[in-house]
Formats: sequence, C-alpha cells, structure tokens
Amino acid sequence: MEWEIRPEQSDHASAVEALVAGIFGPGRYAKAAYRLREGVNPVYSLSFVAIEKHTLRGSIRFWPIFVGPAPALLLGPLAVQPDQRGRGIGIGLMQRGILEAERLGYRTILLVGDLPYYGRVGFAPVPLGPVSFPGPVERGRLLGLRLQSGALEALEGAVARGRIDHAVCASGAPLGAPI
Repeated sequence: MEWEIRPEQSDHASAVEALVAGIFGPGRYAKAAYRLREGVNPVYSLSFVAIEKHTLRGSIRFWPIFVGPAPALLLGPLAVQPDQRGRGIGIGLMQRGILEAERLGYRTILLVGDLPYYGRVGFAPVPLGPVSFPGPVERGRLLGLRLQSGALEALEGAVARGRIDHAVCASGAPLGAPI
C-alpha cells in the first residue's frame, strides 16, 4: 500500500470537489442524500482523504443528521478515482471514518448505497417505516451502522439535517426539520 489516509485539510477541498463532480456528475444534486447536505458543512473531524505521491486518490465525508430526535451521521460521498478502485482505498477511508466517529461518541451512521459493498464494513439495511428518508430511496439501499449497542434498532422518525451552516439553502428548512 503506497497510499495513506489523512485528515482532509482546506487545501484538499478543490481536489475533493473535482473528484466528486467527476464521479457523480451534476445529477447528484437531485438525490435526497445530497439535499440533506445542502447548506450544511461536513463534520470536519470526520473528513478524510487518501493520498498517494501527492495525488488525491479518494475522499470521504460525514454529515450531521437527525433521525427523529436522535442525532446521527450521514456517510457520503465516498469517492475513489475510477482507475484506483479495487485497491482498498474506499474501505480504508470508511474504516478510518467509522473508528473516529465511534471514538467521538456518535451512535449511528446512515447512507444510501449498495449492501454488497458497504456490508463489508458492517452496514445493514434499515427498515423503511420506522425510519423515513426524505425523497425516494430503493428498498434495501438505506443502510445503517450501529456504533453503540442498540442505537440502530432504536432509530425512529424522519431523517433531517442536523444543522444549517449557511444562511441560504435551497429548501430553507430549519434545524432538524425534514426536507
């Protein structure tokens, strides 16, 4: 392994944004998970990059959300350069972020993604019903990871932004309000 995981620094921001834009394209803004990030800064202490020979190979960010009254995290985007996939960079970034989130006392992490990939680090489907995600999400793609015993099973309610960091955001939703 020649790449290393480091905390994301402000000088990484433009490279991270370019990587995410190149992988997910402009359609990413229409997805419900992106709308939860709108007007919100990531949890900077949980933002990591994979660097190899001064080149950004991947990145991960986590965002504050609520599920009903319970604070949680939303993972994503997880982005790895397409020609670097299969080297363990994405899994390594997730493992680092998960360990740090657990160390900081977070209880649960949610994401929308593919179980065969994210299940490799412990994510499991979250039943739709007790947890309502804003906007459409395919059954089985809303995944959760319990960082504290019983935390995932106790989730109930609408998923909403954990905070608003920017004065203007597209929906204008207040803190903790569903979008």
